[in-house]
Amino acid sequence: MGAKLSGGGGSKFHVEANAEINVTPFVDVMLVLLIIFMVAAPLATVSVEVNLPPAVAKPIQNPPKPVYISITKNADVFIANDPTSLDTLGDDLKKAVGERNPEEERIFIRADKKTRYAEFMKVMNKLQDNGFYSVALQGEDDAK
Repeated sequence: MGAKLSGGGGSKFHVEANAEINVTPFVDVMLVLLIIFMVAAPLATVSVEVNLPPAVAKPIQNPPKPVYISITKNADVFIANDPTSLDTLGDDLKKAVGERNPEEERIFIRADKKTRYAEFMKVMNKLQDNGFYSVALQGEDDAK
């Protein structure tokens, strides 16, 4: 910000503010940065010529969508957001998994803390009866 020292009227200590922006220092800094980047850019490239072999790695497939089973405190069972029962849990779970192998599929179980242990074990037994052996239990992080 500049100050205007000449002027008429007013006290001799009154200094009027100049609201014009001086862009000259900004342009100078930008030109210096441009020159630095123009000089540094060729140094970042590799100049050694190498005959590289072709890559034979197969592309990685995205991991399958995880399957969640939720058990409420009233022993209601859900696969994702869809309600199911213990009788149809195996078939509904196979539909949710699709063509994937049930023995290699990880099932995530979420149960309310008021769920009875017997109800939880019924779900676990149904999973094993239908070939789902990899189970992960979810809990809430208690970080405070």
